[in-house]
Amino acid sequence: MTDFFRTRWRGEAPLDRLFWHDMLLVGTILSLASSALALILLGLKLPLWLVLTAHFLPVPYNIFLTIAVWRTAEKSGGLKAQLMMLGSALWLIATAVV
Repeated sequence: MTDFFRTRWRGEAPLDRLFWHDMLLVGTILSLASSALALILLGLKLPLWLVLTAHFLPVPYNIFLTIAVWRTAEKSGGLKAQLMMLGSALWLIATAVV
């Protein structure tokens, strides 16, 4: 588990895997699951602080993934890397709102 975070933080993970799998697939699924949980908690009329905690729980992980994409893309360079940097920033905004 530590190796997962270390390789991504250092920019050693392949950019395609980091962007498409780790961020867009896994990160999006986690964000949608936490939003669904928040809606369930809201429907059960639980305290708002608990609902908001459930909803925003994946945000630190999403920020980590976005930074990891940026760090890796900066090492790679090129148009594809720049587009992935832009995509990761837009994705972070979208997952924070949804």
